[in-house]
Amino acid sequence: MMLATLLAALDQTVVATALPQIVTDLHGFRDLSWIVSSFLVAATVTVPLYGKLSDLYGRRRMFVVAISIFLVGSLLCGLAQSMGQLIAFRALQGVGAGGLLPLSQAAIADLFSPRERGRYQGYIGSMWATAAVAGPLLGGSLTDAASWRWIFFINLPLGAIALVVVLRTMRAPAQVREHRIDWLGAAVLSVAIGCLLLACTWGGTTYPWGSPEVLATGIAGLVLAVVFVAIERRVAEPLLPLSLFRDRIFSVSTAGGFVVGAIIFAVSIYVPVFSQGVQQISATSSGVILIPFSLGWVAAATVTGQLISRTGRYRLFPIVGSLFILTGLVLLAFLRVGSPPGAVAGILVITGIGMGMTFQPYIIATQNAVAVQNLGIATATIQFFRSMGGSLAVAALGTLLANHLAGDLRAQLGAGASRVDTDRLLSGGSVPAGLSDGVRQALDSALHDVFVASIPLGVVALLLALALREVPLRTWSHESRTPDAQQPARERAAA
Repeated sequence: MMLATLLAALDQTVVATALPQIVTDLHGFRDLSWIVSSFLVAATVTVPLYGKLSDLYGRRRMFVVAISIFLVGSLLCGLAQSMGQLIAFRALQGVGAGGLLPLSQAAIADLFSPRERGRYQGYIGSMWATAAVAGPLLGGSLTDAASWRWIFFINLPLGAIALVVVLRTMRAPAQVREHRIDWLGAAVLSVAIGCLLLACTWGGTTYPWGSPEVLATGIAGLVLAVVFVAIERRVAEPLLPLSLFRDRIFSVSTAGGFVVGAIIFAVSIYVPVFSQGVQQISATSSGVILIPFSLGWVAAATVTGQLISRTGRYRLFPIVGSLFILTGLVLLAFLRVGSPPGAVAGILVITGIGMGMTFQPYIIATQNAVAVQNLGIATATIQFFRSMGGSLAVAALGTLLANHLAGDLRAQLGAGASRVDTDRLLSGGSVPAGLSDGVRQALDSALHDVFVASIPLGVVALLLALALREVPLRTWSHESRTPDAQQPARERAAA
């Protein structure tokens, strides 16, 4: 499980610092967000399916499928020759990645009681620490010294090791039973999410917001979302049981996951853009900038997990963590051209601590609240909403950046704006002589708007943390449960 987590976490952290060079080589600045979004869309729509299938077939089998697909996608990404190919292969990679994190979290829930899970989530957090330190630095170093393609090839040996270890050693319980897979619901949900993300990405860039293309995709996405709900109400075994949303803990946790996912990608994608494009530091140094964010996250997650295991309480941590996140987002909005890298690192430490305190308690609370037969799908649903939040944030903020950058370039440079190639804007030495300062000011202004737009997400995260209800954590797991089947009900009544 730790190896699978490392595989997924490393892919997320290693790509961010290479994005500027990727769009430079493949000539697709306006499609920058889709390098991330295509991965997230595919990962998002497959998460519930992995959760459901793992409840039916067991975690081990689905782990093997997920890792294998992920490795094929990684190889093809490294071989991509155009932006369209890279986006398509990133989507295939996302199909595999959609199972790695939720399956590892669900397998932990199979093996350990909610009271113990905080401690073992700390072990999983150590993999995030490895990816946090190695990912951004490795991505920047490989991009500067060799090629961005190696950030995908590096997955192959790690994935091969993870696949062998899962096949030889993983013994997570599996209870195969009669089933019907909601393929229609999965297909409708996939198309609905794709339409909504296309509308967010196209709006104001490829097409005007009021254009038939944007309106048609947006409306189609909303209609298909309603159709998906109708399907889930009628099928015998829904992909996403709507009855789960009647539980306040589950509802708040999924909403919290959505907002946290949006904030993660708002920070991890656009802070490197600021560092390279505005502060004009190398890809390697930009990778180093992200390390404080990840280390603060992992340190806080490890301490939080230990405290949850010792006390059996979890509600306080997302509240305090949300305050840290909100503080960090506000401080990001004050970054400007002359801000020193040390200030950026300090802000990222604050934001990372908040993430570490907020990320896992929602999962622990949900796993403690749901029935055993819904454990996999409930865990996967939180990951689904987290990925959905990240997908929409990348698409919406990418659109905001592109729109404001075009306007700010015209304001700063006038007729000279036509001489700036946005595909090469973020690579060193690509700005025409005499225009460099104006371009930096324009990009600084556009990114300022992106960071300001992220602040309301921090406010919503705090409100959701305050709304989370606390139920005493069980001290038995589903594989070593006590004979008293009524214990969960009595624990809830006591709470």
